[in-house]
Amino acid sequence: MTQEINKNTAQAIGKSLKTSPQKANLVLSLIRGKKAEEALNLLTFSRKRISEQVSKILKSAISNAENNHQLDIDKLYVKEASVGKSMVLKRFRPRARGRSGKILKPFSRVRILVAERQEEKVKENVEKKNIDKQPNEDKK
Repeated sequence: MTQEINKNTAQAIGKSLKTSPQKANLVLSLIRGKKAEEALNLLTFSRKRISEQVSKILKSAISNAENNHQLDIDKLYVKEASVGKSMVLKRFRPRARGRSGKILKPFSRVRILVAERQEEKVKENVEKKNIDKQPNEDKK
């Protein structure tokens, strides 16, 4: 399930974040598809505990894009933000009648891809819409 990374894409990975993948995914869903600057603002003001560490990973991905791939910071957006399982600490707690209750303390692995947004495609789409609208005006 490895994805080929383009030359206009940079990534950063956080390997052992102390939270469950489900909770980390709630924070990552906030930033998917957003511009990098907007995503940092969302993470800064998020009330979730894990958002601080996700913010560090996003900053790392942005700096990787700038330093390793020479991408423009202003055009960056979050292309992919995924989370997976890492290790699980297993603990036991004594319960009634000599039994034990299992306690699982999960860790997560977060991967963030940032890419440079192509402005040319957006301009082409706008021009196509304008061309489509012009014949309708002539019919009136």
